[in-house]
Amino acid sequence: MNAIPHSGRLNRPLGGAAALLLLDRDGRILTGTASTERLIGRRPGELRGARFSELVGDPGVWADLEELTDIHEVGHGFVTLRRPDGRSADVRIDVFPLLPDHAPRQLVALTPGDEARRQEENRALMRALFSQSRVGLAIHDADLRITRINADSTEVARTAGVPWAFTLPAALDDILVDEDARATLERFRRVTAVGEPLVQWEHSGRLKAAPLRERLLARSALRLQDNRGRPLGVLSIFSDVTEQRLADRRMDLLHDAAQRIGPSLDVTRNAEELARVLVPRFADLAAVDLSEALLTGDEPGAVHHGAPVRRVAAVAADGAWPPGAHACGATFRIHHPPGHAASEARTLRDDEVTELRTGSVEDAPGARPGADDRGLLPDERGSRMAVPLRARGQVLGSLAVWRSPGRPAFGDWDAELADEIGSRAALSVDNARRYTREHRTLESLQRSLLPQPDFAFSAARAAGSYVPATTAAGIGGSWYDVIPLSSARVAFVIGDVAGHGLSATATMGRLRTAVQTLADLDLAPDELLNRLDDLAIRLADVEPHPDGTRGGAIGATCLYCVYDPVTGHCAMAAAGRVPPVVAEPGGPARDVTLSPGPALGIGGTPFEAARLRLAPGSMLLFFSEQLVARSGEGGADGVQGRARRLALLRDRVTASAAAGDAPATVGRAVLDALLPDRAPANDVALLAATVRTLPDDAVADWEFPADPAAVGRARDAVIARLKDWDLAEHAFASELIVSELVTNAIRYAGGPVGLRLIRDKTLVCEVSDPSETQPHLRRARPTDEGGRGLFLVAQVAHRWGSRYTVSGKTIWTEQLMERGGP
Repeated sequence: MNAIPHSGRLNRPLGGAAALLLLDRDGRILTGTASTERLIGRRPGELRGARFSELVGDPGVWADLEELTDIHEVGHGFVTLRRPDGRSADVRIDVFPLLPDHAPRQLVALTPGDEARRQEENRALMRALFSQSRVGLAIHDADLRITRINADSTEVARTAGVPWAFTLPAALDDILVDEDARATLERFRRVTAVGEPLVQWEHSGRLKAAPLRERLLARSALRLQDNRGRPLGVLSIFSDVTEQRLADRRMDLLHDAAQRIGPSLDVTRNAEELARVLVPRFADLAAVDLSEALLTGDEPGAVHHGAPVRRVAAVAADGAWPPGAHACGATFRIHHPPGHAASEARTLRDDEVTELRTGSVEDAPGARPGADDRGLLPDERGSRMAVPLRARGQVLGSLAVWRSPGRPAFGDWDAELADEIGSRAALSVDNARRYTREHRTLESLQRSLLPQPDFAFSAARAAGSYVPATTAAGIGGSWYDVIPLSSARVAFVIGDVAGHGLSATATMGRLRTAVQTLADLDLAPDELLNRLDDLAIRLADVEPHPDGTRGGAIGATCLYCVYDPVTGHCAMAAAGRVPPVVAEPGGPARDVTLSPGPALGIGGTPFEAARLRLAPGSMLLFFSEQLVARSGEGGADGVQGRARRLALLRDRVTASAAAGDAPATVGRAVLDALLPDRAPANDVALLAATVRTLPDDAVADWEFPADPAAVGRARDAVIARLKDWDLAEHAFASELIVSELVTNAIRYAGGPVGLRLIRDKTLVCEVSDPSETQPHLRRARPTDEGGRGLFLVAQVAHRWGSRYTVSGKTIWTEQLMERGGP
């Protein structure tokens, strides 16, 4: 084995060797240590006088080492020694030249090969650790002062970014700020006392030369001890993880912002979440100011040119907003100082933010602001920043943040982070603004298609209520209506369209128009719903959804109720609707016994009408299913919850009926009990009505046989009653109407013929006969001897029409009255 020469003097103690031998000038062994026997199998006395070269398996290696000692160099290498038992020993030999005037010429140190290699590896490891600078390595003595560090003080200062240095040995108190030094020394003392290693402890390591500059270290520490186990100090291994942790914080903050800002489609809620995300992790105060126009769904306008803004969110780390800054809810203008390029809408920091001024909304956009005690942020010392909230090329408002003097000032990294979070928040706010505009548009369209909420007729007083859903996705096609019919009757209608959005609202408008048209035909409730069902099917066939499914009015619901104030009778039919609640005077509210048919467009089952008689002053309440049923409730809980809310609804109706409340009051009481926040998931319609009957003296009716002579008696009876009602000025027109209609009934339908006068807001004349043939208005030719009677009736009456009855049909006319009435 070739020798491995080593230049330089001895720089390590001999204590690492297992045995020592002294050689004379001839290379003979003079003496040795007792451990020689364990290593090469011979006692020192047995070796005395023997040549060392005789023990070496390869004499050439020894020759090279001897040559080095001749020139006073230290030689070392790995050799194989022969043992008496025939075995060999792999050892490392280090040959040291001695002073020439002494008898021993050479000192030979023997170390087992494996142990020597480990020693070399340990020394190489220490050299590598203390020569690199990526991972910090420091040795602390028993007083925990730094005695050795892998980089010099100027390197530490350079990596920390400060013009500062220290000399060794150095105390941690002289390097780190007191708070950070105390925390580190406390951990080191525990390592020294207990011996338990410190592993990857992350802590603040701010330098005294830059106390406001955040610096995070990841530190591990081991106890150093001598061969007897006595502590010598601490080995500290550390790395600067400031950038990594700042990046982690950045990602965490961005992740939280993405999770919390945006799910809501409410402008104010998104602004509040933006402020809460930033406080206290990023700033001690955060305020969000948005354009006032934006809050109603409109375009924001030139916010950075002085357009009015409102502070919609203001969050403080300690919960107390400082009095020197505008509070949440304040409205003001933001004025830029002269010469500032406001059109840039860039992020401002510290002095630039301080130069901003706020003024009253009464100030003109370009006017000089007046005195204002409050500003965008407090005037206290600290770092501040104002970030414009930009989305889709528009500035929606601004984000203002402030840090207390005890925290690092806002830097470029903070500005970039705030700008990125602000951009994401601005996009969410703008989405919410567009959604608000869509919601407002849908709600406005829905309300424009509904009638006025209050109705007053001789037959009833009614009031409708419409509560839109809190989201545009929940606005559908709920509607109500009260339609005046012939003969002082009135129809109550409530319905809902399946689906949501603009298409559902448009379908609702179509159905409401269709119901009004069919109501004008004086159809019975069940017949009207049958025809409306056919219409829903036709609309679905003509206008399917883009995805091929059947939409339109399919699945819509409707309840149609007709009340007659002359008889007090009420008839109703329902398509997929819950029955109304009725409360008669002095009695509790109850559900009307009604068997609803399927929803419109389903087909296959005819609708059934329910009939009941209502006492004067009875109250009817028609309502949407969503008022008593909650989305998301199912099973037994859903059934029980619906039953509780229905009972509460009946209680409110009972109490209101007993108190004689107006229909509008009843509607508000029911909504206050069941929807106190007026924020349903789906829109809700409600219709309350108090029915009345006409006075007995406002109605007169007769029955005549199918005899032409009865025509004269009918005229006489009508004229006499008109005189009693002080309506003699209507005698001529009424006489003509009765003559023509009774004559036609006797001639074409037979008897008996019914005649009825109703004095209401109009004068109603009805003629009933057993025929189901409807009359048709036509223009008679000059040569025709008849066919002009109905034409004459239409000329003298304000309105006329006909309707089927159980026993035939009824033709009715209305005449306007200048005076009189019930």
